[in-house]
Amino acid sequence: MFTGIVTAKGKVTNMIAREGYMSMAIKAPPAFSKNLKRGASISVNGVCLTSKKSGTGLLEFDVIEETLSKSNLGLLVNKTIVNLERSMTALSEIGGHLVSGHIHTTGVVKALAVNGGAIDLRIELPKQFMQYIFYKGYVGLNGCSLTIGKVFKASFDIHLIPETLKISTFGSIGKGDLINIEIDQATINTVETVKKFMLEKKLK
Repeated sequence: MFTGIVTAKGKVTNMIAREGYMSMAIKAPPAFSKNLKRGASISVNGVCLTSKKSGTGLLEFDVIEETLSKSNLGLLVNKTIVNLERSMTALSEIGGHLVSGHIHTTGVVKALAVNGGAIDLRIELPKQFMQYIFYKGYVGLNGCSLTIGKVFKASFDIHLIPETLKISTFGSIGKGDLINIEIDQATINTVETVKKFMLEKKLK
């Protein structure tokens, strides 16, 4: 589990296509890898991956085709910058919301507006996922826990403060970029429960 608070940025140093999966190497800041154990879970652009090495600044992962097809990890190339977060511990401060690192879908940046030192984004989402998007709700975008702004039929707004732009890759985001999306699981559960209740009520 993660909090959705990105703690570092890393640089992709190697991507090797193998049969059925991709091997990936990412250079992380030294402090990020301190006491890192082999097998530890790390969020890379919001995707939960398993570390193959321990205690080094070079993170290594194997990524299966299913993950590559449902996220933007398949688009990564050498020198791409990614968002990183270590998994939470019992003493972690949860400044965002609980996220699992299991990506539901991807969205596209349809519009971008600079607002002083902040940036406003409009993200287009596949329509079947819009039922889980609510004004002032939570969503995970490339591993960042963010609050949803205005909601439209097939898109929603996100307002990024300077601190988020500084610590994450959103400072270099562009129109047309593909964003990993993790929907808040509590919201999904609530919506599906209400839908089931309404259906059962209708059938009575």
